[in-house]
Amino acid sequence: MERYLNPSLTPDERAEDLADRLTVEEQASQLRYDALPIPRLGIPAYNWWNEGLHGVARAGTATMFPQAIGMAATFDTALLHQIGEITATEARAKHMAAREHGDFDIYKGLTLWAPNINLFRDPRWGRGHETYGEDPFLTARLGVAFVKGMQGEGKVLKAAACAKHFAVHSGPEALRHSFDAQVSPKDLEESYLPAFHALVAEAKVEGVMGAYNRVNGEPSCASPMLMDKLHQWGFAGYFVSDCWAIQDFHKHHGVTKNVTESAALALRTGCDLNCGNTYLYVLAALEEGLIDAADIRRACIRVLRTRIRLGLFDPEPHFAACTYDTIASPAHKAVSLSCAEKSMVLLKNDGILPLDLSKLHAIAVIGPNADSRAALEGNYCGTADRYVTFLEGIQDAFPGRVHYAQGCHLYKDRTSNLAMADDRYAEALAAAEASDVVILCLGLDATLEGEEGDTGNEFSSGDKADLRLPPPQCKLLEKLHAVGKPVILVLAAGSALNPEISCNAVLQAWYPGQCGGQALAHILFGKVSPSGKLPVTFYETAEQLPDFTDYSMQNRTYRYARNNVLYPFGYGLTYGKIVCTELSYENGCARMTVTNQGIRFTEDVVQLYIKDNSPWAVPNHSLCGFARIGLEPGETRRLEIPVPDSAFESVDEQGVRAVTGTAFTLSAGTCQPDPLSEKLSGTMCVQVCIQK
Repeated sequence: MERYLNPSLTPDERAEDLADRLTVEEQASQLRYDALPIPRLGIPAYNWWNEGLHGVARAGTATMFPQAIGMAATFDTALLHQIGEITATEARAKHMAAREHGDFDIYKGLTLWAPNINLFRDPRWGRGHETYGEDPFLTARLGVAFVKGMQGEGKVLKAAACAKHFAVHSGPEALRHSFDAQVSPKDLEESYLPAFHALVAEAKVEGVMGAYNRVNGEPSCASPMLMDKLHQWGFAGYFVSDCWAIQDFHKHHGVTKNVTESAALALRTGCDLNCGNTYLYVLAALEEGLIDAADIRRACIRVLRTRIRLGLFDPEPHFAACTYDTIASPAHKAVSLSCAEKSMVLLKNDGILPLDLSKLHAIAVIGPNADSRAALEGNYCGTADRYVTFLEGIQDAFPGRVHYAQGCHLYKDRTSNLAMADDRYAEALAAAEASDVVILCLGLDATLEGEEGDTGNEFSSGDKADLRLPPPQCKLLEKLHAVGKPVILVLAAGSALNPEISCNAVLQAWYPGQCGGQALAHILFGKVSPSGKLPVTFYETAEQLPDFTDYSMQNRTYRYARNNVLYPFGYGLTYGKIVCTELSYENGCARMTVTNQGIRFTEDVVQLYIKDNSPWAVPNHSLCGFARIGLEPGETRRLEIPVPDSAFESVDEQGVRAVTGTAFTLSAGTCQPDPLSEKLSGTMCVQVCIQK
């Protein structure tokens, strides 16, 4: 048996043997995302580009989970691990089916370019809903769980995850190809790097993708500073450029003169794989002396090593249990439904929820997102075999009359080009007048917030101009409010919005996946209690935020914001009341008593926050632990949550992380330990002082 085919050898030994059997031209052909076949060695073509942000994406039918920001709102690491496992199972099943039929096209491989662990530092960023929110600790914990679930614990990876976009990247989308993100050493170490560090050092993520922009003058896909960080963390996978990012070196960043120099710079610095076409010029760079053959060989070994870790050159197929029947199976869709239920965040409730079916004869379901599949999907999604929109979920669950009206277009002033402006308001008002309660489904979808260049993005290259609803929706909300019927506002969006008009209840549904309508109905009618928590701060207005291009953390996110907060990070109401008492800390673990003082089974998220007296500490406090818990009425449980040693560290202006504080306040509760959170949630956090 040839050494590269021998599973008893290490992936490095096998990759080196295979690379050394290739000509330099063949080695270069493996550095493209659409790697060419090597027929003389029996090596098939392989397309590296596949997506798995919230289920296998763009590859036909697959289980569709809530968008990543919705998964983050669950604060549930076990659930993220399970979603990672399911996504890898379906990717493996689809890959084997495609391979069996000779299909090696894009979105058919086992290298999934997910998760997106960039920090959602500004609510205007269109791609923020692809992330796990604004907190580095939450992002790290959820990201580690997702990657471990996706890759598995065995010698052979079920699928290869990829942490993106390394590392200081969060808009503006319109400027991303030329933008230089200026970031201080403190912000870099304190906010932008921790999640990447965790995924590399702890989860052993197989891939890292660079970003489009520069960081302090260096292009992210060829940054000595960033590559050195990966080396320090012990990264042993492959590094891939974002798609067509390397051509930005000469076209927009001006750090090279032409495409050949760009290919050489990226390869020399450590970018192994090119998503794009710039590495078509690798051999030209070799001929011009800009790189040497050792640079090509080194990158080739790294990419072959990943394919070997996936078992793609082994004589026997792996993961035989990943059959085609596993794709979109009932068991997988049940997890999607559970995730949707746990992700939705109840922001306001005057007591109207849960709705009492026995007291309702007619419900009006109104709004441009009421019967919208796009409002379930977000971006980077697959195709579900069945969708349940908000309207359909309510129709299936409610035995009385449901009056439906679109109300208005998502953002245009009319739904029909032949009609006059405001052509659907009258129907919406009539539906409201004929009903006992209005469920108003407003918000956005991926045509209004998303990635620059996505088909259909209407404004600001996918970024938001402000936090307001589109004007036609604002007008619809105002008109329905004036009718005088109770209004339950359901917001489908991947980011913070401020509807500006008071409603009886407000529910943030995110983009909840294929079972979103069913999950919504379960919450509205009390089958389950809402239990999601905000993974981002909802601000009152964008006008009070720092400039979008300012990457400083000052007055951004819950750790630094001093004002302008509408709904805080970590906030979310339930139908019960879970209270924490008797907090203690010992041997790296927080212990507390948790009691359900409500009258029904309730899930909630217990959160730990820490604040210290170091001059380098964040102004407010930082999340340092969390646990999802479910309790029956009156039930009391003693809960333990580990507190990592890093929670006691602070970062100075030079980016040095150390324990510099001497007194620490540890808080536990179902919200942040700040006056607004406690006022909105109606609960108090319990605290304990720790001396170091």
